[in-house]
Amino acid sequence: MKLSKWNLRIYGLLIQEGRILLTDEVRNGIKMTKFPGGGLEFNETFEECLYREFMEEMDQPINVLEYFHHNENIQPSAFNTEERLISFYYKVEIKGRVNFETVSTPFQFKDESTQCFRWVELSSVSEEELSFPIDKKVLKMLKSK
Repeated sequence: MKLSKWNLRIYGLLIQEGRILLTDEVRNGIKMTKFPGGGLEFNETFEECLYREFMEEMDQPINVLEYFHHNENIQPSAFNTEERLISFYYKVEIKGRVNFETVSTPFQFKDESTQCFRWVELSSVSEEELSFPIDKKVLKMLKSK
């Protein structure tokens, strides 16, 4: 396998009242549950990326609070075998009022959407509910603190 590209991913850990926000998505026919966020664009800071992703995905302004973790191991992308992922996680908070809807059941999409958001009790969410190895490790770290 030839790994020739880096893909920097920036994710927000939004925790309120003991619950963490997850996103359920379908991309390229693949169902996934992960933390909100996405890919860093050229000439964008990590904070700008995170802010842009929350605005694009849920029209939600946020404040970036603090860096939490990044993976140090080489993680091939699930979507492109030539890419290596480095994922950075930041704790965030909502700025202003909540602008997005949530659902109570995984993959409970509205209309033609392929993404939805849901709050899950941090104490009871399991690593198996998340799709990607780095997210699973981050969840384990969050729960141990």
